[in-house]
Amino acid sequence: MPGTERRWRPGYPVDLPRILFPLRRGPADPAFRSTGDGAFWRASRTPDGPGTLRVALAAGEVVAQAWGPGAGWLLARVPALLGADDDPAALVLPPGPLREVQRSHPGLRLGRTGLVMESLVPAVLEQKVTTDEAYRAWRTLLRDFGTPAPGPAEGMRVAPSAREWALIPSWEWHRAGVDPKRSATVVRAARLAARMEEAAGFDPSAAFARLTAVPGIGVWTAAETLQRSNGDPDAVSVGDFHLPNLVGWALAGRPRSDDEQMLALLEPYRPHRHRLCRLLLLSGARAPRYGPRLTPNDHRHR
Repeated sequence: MPGTERRWRPGYPVDLPRILFPLRRGPADPAFRSTGDGAFWRASRTPDGPGTLRVALAAGEVVAQAWGPGAGWLLARVPALLGADDDPAALVLPPGPLREVQRSHPGLRLGRTGLVMESLVPAVLEQKVTTDEAYRAWRTLLRDFGTPAPGPAEGMRVAPSAREWALIPSWEWHRAGVDPKRSATVVRAARLAARMEEAAGFDPSAAFARLTAVPGIGVWTAAETLQRSNGDPDAVSVGDFHLPNLVGWALAGRPRSDDEQMLALLEPYRPHRHRLCRLLLLSGARAPRYGPRLTPNDHRHR
């Protein structure tokens, strides 16, 4: 089935996996797929309706195809999705290992989808549970309440609309492994979906304020959302189980750190604290592990 096509030459290195993988919710995400030919597929619910986007690189050119009512919307935003609005050079690091990591990954950019609910719902599902539990819930809900993705990507699903999220019965949330607190947060956000989506065009402080005004959406959830929907380079995932230890170990040689200590270490890198965290992850730095691994009943985030 042919789709609408757009070719775009970005004029800067593009690392498709590192730009797009933050949008994937687990290896079996029904709304995200990578294929052996180097292409990446996304199924999205745009303001114009459902759409499927395929992006690949060919001789320095981005080749994008799209299907469905949302095809035009998705193709128009391919540059933003792949970091055209981002400025990684704005983070100037002193000589040392981190600058070498930055130099060796010139294709790492922070993309922006322009779609808030698409990232907000799975972020809520990831609150205070293991990633495996959250990914299972996302897969189950998209399978049961999403719609087939337009185009040739068999098996992919578009997330439910705001109205459909709000109408999911309580027992179906329970069956997907989502507790009442998280499901209630998704429903509240869905009922305010138009206001949530407006945050994609806000400056960072206003976007955070808009999202966190909804009960159940805290700083961690807002940051995880705006990193993706807005490409916010400064949105720190405060409350993350692992991030403070990573930052503390990489920047201060401290095996264990809390959020306050992490934020103090990251302060000199404002307004690129999230970008700096991405570089730390790429550096391979890992804080020493003490104690047992998390079990499915342990909390992932505070």
